[in-house]
Amino acid sequence: MVIYQLLQLILGVAYMIMIAHIIMSWLISFQVLNTQQPLVWQLWTGLNRLLEPVYAPIRQVLPDTRPLDLAPLVAFVGLIALRSIILPALFGLG
Repeated sequence: MVIYQLLQLILGVAYMIMIAHIIMSWLISFQVLNTQQPLVWQLWTGLNRLLEPVYAPIRQVLPDTRPLDLAPLVAFVGLIALRSIILPALFGLG
């Protein structure tokens, strides 16, 4: 049970990081946030460094949809499935 709760905590943190990255990408795209500001640039760069190892393998599998990056969406849906369906089934809680 402790392992399950630890995995849920890790997946919850990853979920919040992905939410922050998705929202920040929208705010940058709609020019609400400016990446010329040092704090915005540092947050954006940090989030990209954290999530790029997750997105890169997904981008290799997905077809090229150049203006629209679907890797964050696929990773987000996969994380939700892992957190809500797969993990509880593995531990016999679902």
